[in-house]
Amino acid sequence: MKPGYEAVIGLEVHVQLMTHTKMFCGCPNRYGTPPNSLTCPVCLGLPGALPVLNGEAIRMGLALGLALSARIPARSPFYRKQYFYPDLPKGYQITQGPVALAEEGALDVPGDPSVRGREGPVRLRIERVHLEEDAGKSHHDRSGSHTLVDLNRAGVPLLEIVGAPELRSPREASEALKALHRLVTFLGICDGNLEEGSLRCDANVSVRRAGDPRLGSRVEIKNLNSFRFLRQALEHEIGRHVEILEAGGEPELETRGWSPEEGATRPRRSKEAAMDYRFFPEPDLPDLEITVAETDRVRDAMPELPWDRERRLQEAHGLTPQETATLLQSPAFADAYEAAALASGHPRATANWMLGEVSRALNARGCAFETLGLDPRHLGALVRLVESGRLPLKLARDEVFPALLAGEGDPETLVATRGLVQISDRGAVEALVREVLSANPGPAAQWRGGNPKLRGFLVGLVMKAGRGRLDPNVVNEVMDDVSAE
Repeated sequence: MKPGYEAVIGLEVHVQLMTHTKMFCGCPNRYGTPPNSLTCPVCLGLPGALPVLNGEAIRMGLALGLALSARIPARSPFYRKQYFYPDLPKGYQITQGPVALAEEGALDVPGDPSVRGREGPVRLRIERVHLEEDAGKSHHDRSGSHTLVDLNRAGVPLLEIVGAPELRSPREASEALKALHRLVTFLGICDGNLEEGSLRCDANVSVRRAGDPRLGSRVEIKNLNSFRFLRQALEHEIGRHVEILEAGGEPELETRGWSPEEGATRPRRSKEAAMDYRFFPEPDLPDLEITVAETDRVRDAMPELPWDRERRLQEAHGLTPQETATLLQSPAFADAYEAAALASGHPRATANWMLGEVSRALNARGCAFETLGLDPRHLGALVRLVESGRLPLKLARDEVFPALLAGEGDPETLVATRGLVQISDRGAVEALVREVLSANPGPAAQWRGGNPKLRGFLVGLVMKAGRGRLDPNVVNEVMDDVSAE
């Protein structure tokens, strides 16, 4: 950003909950089915159809509120938010009104060190977390002349997380979204699939002169479904605001969309005010009442929070913050590490395998751990074989690990059937050493004559003669003894 200006950013994040059914009806909450196959009179808004609140969605929302250390009001009402879109069959969206399911929470996110005073973690206030239903989805053809509407998503339960306008750069906004993504996936309330729209974000941004307490004109960028798009859209929009302000103008209060192809935001419509939605209490639903006992039951059933798990792994296994952040990239990856570490008995070495070979395999295949086909117990057994000295590291990486990914068996069986057990017998190693020295009299004589550079060359020939199965420690011990003869 140009010096002398400051960005003010707030995020509104929509989290699609992994309930079995929709928010107010019994239709399955499922992705990828034929268009308009998961609908009923309730989610279609047909006359006389009455909504029934999904208790599973309430419990998921409470879990998120508790994880954010938010206040849980005893009573929160539902409201109708009215607007007309083709994919909103009722003509209104049921949401929560002035009082939300959870309020006044907080989340620690990494600050942007390029912004003065933001070098460490930044505590982002979460103003509210409220329940609402999703709309359907409009599919526009390339010509722009036709639109098809799929109402399978209409009525799907959402949590809207409203963050305070306290972020100061696109990088901080991206890190905040990543932190929320990690939290909801580790809580098990959302699959976090951004491409499918399970988690998406609206970003509110304004720019002001540095030190000016007044806020600039706010623009909302809608439906950002990747960390990269969020960052790129904000960078572009902040630059656009600065250009307008430098020219003596004022950015228009509006809603814009991000075009990755153009690398720019584009106007969508003027920004609505609350009065435009004509909110009024939902007449078909009573106020939501939350008891202390219900809150306690949800708290007792919550899994370990990601930051607590991160701290535990660092303290128990001596891992760095960077290592634990990668190990906790997803619940499945973290669970696999802990299962493999338990099976191996060597948590540090297991972390190296997860961060090294396993991560490279995931990147090469472009998949998540769940679809990699690697049994964590088999990985643990492989690490145990290497750490015990029974299997050379090179053979473990080059032969056994690929075989595990291919589902060819467990490490013990693979090592036995392929004859990969490491050779540590001193007599066998000495025989190979003398054989290599005899076959290479020139380099051997120079090495014995005091040229240390040839030692590595000769050791490499010995290891090659042993087909990578020789214990390198024993090889070096024998080389030392032979050099002294």
